[in-house]
Amino acid sequence: MEKEEFREPLEKARILLEVLPYIRRFYGKIVVIKYGGHAMVDEDLKRQFALDVVMLKFIGLSPVIVHGGGPQIGTILEKLGIVSKFINGMRVTDQETMDIVEMVLAGKVNKEIVGFINHNGGKAVGLSGKDGNLIRAEKYYLSDEKAVDSPPEIIDIGLVGRVTEIDADLILSLVGSGHIPVIAPTGVGNDGETYNINADVVAGEVAAALKAEKLVLLTDVPGVLDEQGELIATLKSDEAEDLIGRNVITGGMYPKIKCCLKALRGDVGKAHIVDGRLSHAVLLEIFTDRGIGTEVVRE
Repeated sequence: MEKEEFREPLEKARILLEVLPYIRRFYGKIVVIKYGGHAMVDEDLKRQFALDVVMLKFIGLSPVIVHGGGPQIGTILEKLGIVSKFINGMRVTDQETMDIVEMVLAGKVNKEIVGFINHNGGKAVGLSGKDGNLIRAEKYYLSDEKAVDSPPEIIDIGLVGRVTEIDADLILSLVGSGHIPVIAPTGVGNDGETYNINADVVAGEVAAALKAEKLVLLTDVPGVLDEQGELIATLKSDEAEDLIGRNVITGGMYPKIKCCLKALRGDVGKAHIVDGRLSHAVLLEIFTDRGIGTEVVRE
């Protein structure tokens, strides 16, 4: 029979034993985490995210971080009097805007994340797509379907890119030396031009290139919702395609699901869409039976 004074320590012991099978299963494996949304602007959540990442590293997993920074970019552009224009959710990026995007993502945001992780005991290293030609990219054009009987309109949205190649060896060398790579989602073109790239897309491409065990996308929603607005705990690839076809998955969730599907085709074990507004969301999703968001699987 448990004594009252031992109840709390015993509960902690039970929790440690519950996560042991997961630690054993994922030990030495790479986990790519897309860090974005409210978790990037709330001070408590920033600290908790850094602690989660450091814990993953110390118990034997290899976290790789890809971060966004849309709100931070918007704030700086507004202060400079530059009006942002969006088409289908994509920021139109001229050269002036691209200079600000690169400064905010590769400078301010990236280094802040690196600082939080290192302050909490990790060994993080910040990278942009230009560093060592880590992310090769080319210009991305939007295709706007006007009508069934007319060809799509090709829309130029400026210096927005699509990934053509990820230098996995560079990331793996950092992981192998005990570091935690923190990657800003910018890419470099054949002529040295810089491209702004959707962070979800970069995270999916990085996970596929590394053949990661898991891809975890932190968002500001509970996960993927069905037609009744209920959380879908497990979503198979064919089910996801069906939900897209029936316009159940739309808006900001669409690129997230597409990047999950791309990652799974690239031999990533599982993809997870998780509410980053919850404390220690990464640990809860990886180390519990039920998880807290939506896991996307092949079959």
